[in-house]
Amino acid sequence: MSKLLEEFQDYLSKMNQYEHVTTLLYWDMKTGAPKLGQAGHVEALTHFSTEAFALSTSEKLGEMLAGLAKPEEFDALTDTWKFIVTRMKRDFDRDKRIPADVYAAFVQTQAEAGNVWVEAKEKSDFSLFAPYLQKMIDLTVEITGYTDPGMEVYDALLDQYEEGMDSATIDGLFEDLKKELIPFVKEILLRQKPENQAFKGCFDTNGQKSVQDMLLDYIGFRKDAGSVGESEHPFTLNFSSKDVRLTNHYYEHDPISAIFSAIHEGGHAIFEQNVNPEYDNTVAGSCRYMGLHESQSRFYENILGRNYNFWLPVYDTLGELLPPFQAISLDDFYREINHVKNSFIRVNADEVTYCFHIILRYEMEKAIFRDHVPVNDLPALWNRKMQEYLLITPANDAEGILQDMHWSDGGFGYFPSYLLGSIYDGMLLDTLQEELGDVDELLKSGKIGEITAWLNRKIHRYGSTRKPKDAIMAVCGKEISAEPLIRYFKKKYTKLYQI
Repeated sequence: MSKLLEEFQDYLSKMNQYEHVTTLLYWDMKTGAPKLGQAGHVEALTHFSTEAFALSTSEKLGEMLAGLAKPEEFDALTDTWKFIVTRMKRDFDRDKRIPADVYAAFVQTQAEAGNVWVEAKEKSDFSLFAPYLQKMIDLTVEITGYTDPGMEVYDALLDQYEEGMDSATIDGLFEDLKKELIPFVKEILLRQKPENQAFKGCFDTNGQKSVQDMLLDYIGFRKDAGSVGESEHPFTLNFSSKDVRLTNHYYEHDPISAIFSAIHEGGHAIFEQNVNPEYDNTVAGSCRYMGLHESQSRFYENILGRNYNFWLPVYDTLGELLPPFQAISLDDFYREINHVKNSFIRVNADEVTYCFHIILRYEMEKAIFRDHVPVNDLPALWNRKMQEYLLITPANDAEGILQDMHWSDGGFGYFPSYLLGSIYDGMLLDTLQEELGDVDELLKSGKIGEITAWLNRKIHRYGSTRKPKDAIMAVCGKEISAEPLIRYFKKKYTKLYQI
C-alpha cells in the first residue's frame, strides 16, 4: 500500500466518524427525541453535517484524490479502490462548487422542515408546511445549479437517485404502465366484493410488533446486525453492513399496514446487511441507487409478501402472535392483502394502484421544477390528479399532499424510484424463476432463504458499484422494460378477480 493511499484511508476514517454522528442524530430525532429536544438536535445535526461537508470538499482531500488518480498510483489500486477514488473525485468536483453557507442553510432547513411536516400532518394544515417546502425547493434549485451547471434541474435530481435515468426514459416506462393498467384497474373495480369486516377490529400493537419480529427473521433480517425503532413514517438507515436500522408505525385498527411496512423495510435492510463488507464506510457500500434499493424492498413486500404461498409456512404463527387472525382464513387474508381499490394513502395502497400514486407524485415534481406551479397551488393540483388517476379526492391535507415526508428532507426525484423498483422486480422475477424454479413452490416449501441468498448474490453484494441499468443487464440480460411487471399484474389479478 502506498503512503498516499494509507493517508487517504485515514482521512476517510475521520470523515466516517462525522457521518456516524449525523446518522445517529437523525435516527434519534425520528425515533426518540422529545418535541422540546428537537431544536438542540437540529443545531447539532447542522454543525456536524457542515463539518462533514467541509471535510468532503477540503483542499487536502482534493489533492489526495488528484494524486491517487495519477496513473502511477491509480494502476496499483485494487478494483474496489479504483471505484472509490473515481467516484469520490467525481463527487468532490461537484460538491466543491456548493458554497459552505448554502450547504449549512440546506441542512438546517431540512431538519426544521422535517419537524414542521410532522406537526402539519398531525393538524392536517398545509399552510404550516408551505413556507418550509418553498425553502427546500429554492435551496434544491440553487444547489443543483452548483452541482450540475447547465443540466435541467429535474433531470439532475432524478440522476442523483437513479443514475442514468432521465425523465424521457421514465416517461416512456410510465406511459406503458398507464396504457395497460388504467383500463385493467377499471375491470378489476367492476368485480369488487364488499369490505371484509374481520379486518376492522382492534389489533394489539404489541402483538403487531411480535409479528414484525417474526417476519423479519423469516425473510432473513439479521438481528445481530440490525435493530427496529418506531417513527411517524417507516424508514431504513445504516451505519455499515453491521448496523442497519429500520422503523415502523403501528395502527391499532390497521395491522396490515405494519405487517407490510415491516416486510418492505426489511427488504431495504437485508440489502444493506449483505453488501460486501469490504465496501463498508466507502462510496462503494450503501447502495445510492434508490430504484435499485426499492426493487429489493418491494420484491419482498409484493412479489413475495403478497403471494399466497409466502404465508403457508407462517400463517399459524401470525395467528398465535396476533389472535384476531385466528378467526380469519388464509384465503380471506390473501384477498385482503391483494384487494385492489382506489385509496388515498400511498403506503397502504395495493401493488397495482400504487403505480398511480407514484406517477401522480412524479408529475407533481415535474410541475414544481418545470412548470413552476406556486407552492400554495400544490394541494389543489394534488387533489385534481388524485381524481384523474384514482377517481377520489382527499378530504384533507393529511390524506393528501402531506402524507409523505420526502419533500420535507429535499427528496425531490426520489418518488419515481419506487415504481422503477417495481419495474425491475418484474424482470428479476422472470430471471429468478429461470434459475431457481417456480417461486410459488419455493415459498410453499418455506425456502424463502434460497430466494434471499439469490438476491444476495445477484444484487446486494455489489452495493453501489453497478449502476441500475448495468445491474439489471448483468442479472437479466435485457434492457429495462415495464412489460414483465404488466404481465405479472395481469396474470395474478386476472385469476384473483376472475376477469
